[in-house]
Amino acid sequence: NPLDMTAKDMRLTFRVHSDLKKRLESVAASEGRSVAQICEAFLQAGLMKYEKEGTKYVQRFLARQEKKA
Repeated sequence: NPLDMTAKDMRLTFRVHSDLKKRLESVAASEGRSVAQICEAFLQAGLMKYEKEGTKYVQRFLARQEKKA
């Protein structure tokens, strides 16, 4: 099951902008979950979307991010 979040055997570490971290913390608080659980859920959802739509999904998202900057 791709959403099985019980058996964890790897660590993933990366840096994010402080605004993104605050937004993730807000979502986690409103959902009664940890930031790690929310990040994993978002990563799973994004990966599932990528697997469905392919590289166009990433290209569209990154293009939107570049317009914001």
